[in-house]
Amino acid sequence: MTSHQQSPEQPGRDSSPASAKRHKQPTLLDALIPIIALVCMLTASVYLFSSDSSYGANQIALIMAACITLVIGVKNGYSWKEMEAGIVKSVSLATGALLILFSVGSLIGTWILAGTVPTMIFYGMKILNPDYFYAASCLLCAVVALSIGSSWTVAGTLGIALIGVAGAMGLSVEITAGAIISGAYFGDKMSPMSDTTNLAPAVAGSELFGHIRHMVWTTTPSILLALIGFLFIGLNSDSSSVATDLAATMARIETQYHPGLHLLLPLLVVLVLAYKKLPAFPTVILGTLAGAICAALFQFDGVIKFVNDDSLPTMVALVKGIWVAMFDGYTANTGDKTLDSLLSRGGMSSMVNTVWLILCAMAFGGVMEKTGLLQRLLQGVLRLVKSSGSLIITTLASCIGANLITGDQFIAILLPGRMLKVEYEKHGLAPVNLSRALEDSATITSPLVPWNTCGAYMASTLGVATIAYLPFAFFNLICPFVSAAYAYYDIKIERLAESEAVEAVA
Repeated sequence: MTSHQQSPEQPGRDSSPASAKRHKQPTLLDALIPIIALVCMLTASVYLFSSDSSYGANQIALIMAACITLVIGVKNGYSWKEMEAGIVKSVSLATGALLILFSVGSLIGTWILAGTVPTMIFYGMKILNPDYFYAASCLLCAVVALSIGSSWTVAGTLGIALIGVAGAMGLSVEITAGAIISGAYFGDKMSPMSDTTNLAPAVAGSELFGHIRHMVWTTTPSILLALIGFLFIGLNSDSSSVATDLAATMARIETQYHPGLHLLLPLLVVLVLAYKKLPAFPTVILGTLAGAICAALFQFDGVIKFVNDDSLPTMVALVKGIWVAMFDGYTANTGDKTLDSLLSRGGMSSMVNTVWLILCAMAFGGVMEKTGLLQRLLQGVLRLVKSSGSLIITTLASCIGANLITGDQFIAILLPGRMLKVEYEKHGLAPVNLSRALEDSATITSPLVPWNTCGAYMASTLGVATIAYLPFAFFNLICPFVSAAYAYYDIKIERLAESEAVEAVA
């Protein structure tokens, strides 16, 4: 999914015997205080600032919660240097995601300048019917994500265009974002080329394709229910409310950007590189450069008009226009307010707020992990385990909680997976049960948390606040409940063979 996968250090541990003696084991109250404080502050943030809460208010809440955690760490014998190292380690885990965010900002700017995004919107308006638009968007994103194994790439390419089509047709961009994320995460989760699909079985000790086959039982009903939901919404929407001047909007796109299949070359470059498993950052950068080349070759007059500086020589103005689109995005001037708002986007600068949010979240998660508070929470949760079904449900809840606390889906897979693996062996459960539970919770719910790297990325890329699209990310909301139901009713839960179970207990 992203390229920032690393293994976090063991929480609350220090290699030095002296420091190990100095550290006190945190109590459950110690672990709960920062969480309760964070929940209260985030609730106040959403109440006071609504969908704008991720533009500063949530960041302050996360930093204040981190400060509370630091105080508890000092009480338990941790030095500032130790806790600072934990924060630095955690933030470093997000470095790959931050680079991808900045590069996607540049990609959006150059792709609009080159006419790639307007072309996708143009053809999308021709092909997609409002009645089945949401379901078709979900299915399209699912197929592409399954083939390339990256929900981020799908959102940053097809997702941008589908949001544009929805806006131009007068459809809900919030529901469209939910459909995009539902499809993208289904495909990502089921693709053998996905990072998380490989990470989960590696942590649990299961085999990759056995893991994927086991996930079919929970993901298939979940995506079918999601598609039914999107189809129901589309068929019951008032089609008369859809913009009636689509022809005028398409005419403006045609006049300004001269759409054609040749302008889809940057999209083809990204999809091919993603399919070939080139890492996400260089893939997006090369896609950005392909957009810049297309802008220079096919949108020469448009770039010069975008710069609007007669004092510059023509070639200098061309370079400046592409450069500005990369760092500050593109500003449309088509004469259609709706279209202008859809196409005035992108640039690295548009991602700065998201980077700020991720850094604050990773700082909080890092100090929670370093001081052992996260580990203590997981130990407390394990006391609730009474049966195999409750163990799987506990895993689902732990991974969702880790997504909320640490702000990173890889940590949300690694920590609970590493700590609960032995419990699965004790209960005689095959490793595929653990790997499926990790994916059904940690992977799936990551885009539903505004300060998680995935949630922040999706909100910034699609231009829709996480809280706004959350109710419509049907697949991501349904899948954990389906997985919990399978666990509760003991459906498709694989057991270890008797000899394996004896060996595991021993």
